[in-house]
Amino acid sequence: MPLYVRDERVNQLAEQARKILNAPTKTDAIRQALEKVVEAPSEAAINEKKFSLKERLERLRDKYNMPPYESLEHFDQKAFLDKMWGDDDVHR
Repeated sequence: MPLYVRDERVNQLAEQARKILNAPTKTDAIRQALEKVVEAPSEAAINEKKFSLKERLERLRDKYNMPPYESLEHFDQKAFLDKMWGDDDVHR
């Protein structure tokens, strides 16, 4: 099945890929480029496998300038919900 490239920019990119990949034809260059993209694991997947969940969370906290988890004040969800529903007299 022939591949027809009608977009000039795509044609230019295919020609550049042909030169970079040293492919005999633009079709071959496009095939090689697509295989690399489809068969290679994504950058995000690679990065997630390198770091533990704790490390990834720490990186997110640093990225968004959040305080360390250990410094956060304890939050009692049950007490909050009891108060919200008017059950503040519940004994614990």
